Amino acid sequence: MLYTNLKHIETSADHKKAISENENVMVICGRMGPMCIPVYGIAEEIEEEYRHVQFYDMEFDNPESYVIRTIPEVRGFMGIPFTIYYKNGKVVKATSSIQTKDQVTKILNQEFSIPVTASL
Repeated sequence: MLYTNLKHIETSADHKKAISENENVMVICGRMGPMCIPVYGIAEEIEEEYRHVQFYDMEFDNPESYVIRTIPEVRGFMGIPFTIYYKNGKVVKATSSIQTKDQVTKILNQEFSIPVTASL
C-alpha cells in the first residue's frame, strides 16, 4: 500500500467498483518515488476543492494494477506515475510522469468541469 492520504485501490475489484460507482475519478498508479510523490501531494491538496472528483492511488508494482498498466491509453508511457482520469467508467485522459498542479487542474477542469468554489 502507498503511504498517502488518498483512498487506496488494492485490487482489480476495488478499481472496478471505484470507477463504476463514481462519475469522476482520478487514479494515480505509482510508487513512493520522486516522480510520483508530488502528484499524490497535488491530489491531496486539491481533493477538498474538487469534491465532485474521487481521488485514488494504486501501487504500480501490485499485480492487480494490470487494470491500469494494460489499458491502451498508457501504451508507450515510459515514466510513472500513470494518472488515469475516468468519466462514467470510461478513460477520458491519461498522463505519465510528474505533473504540476496547473497541469492536473487543467485536466480536471476540462474533463470534469471547474468546481463551483473555484468560479466564485
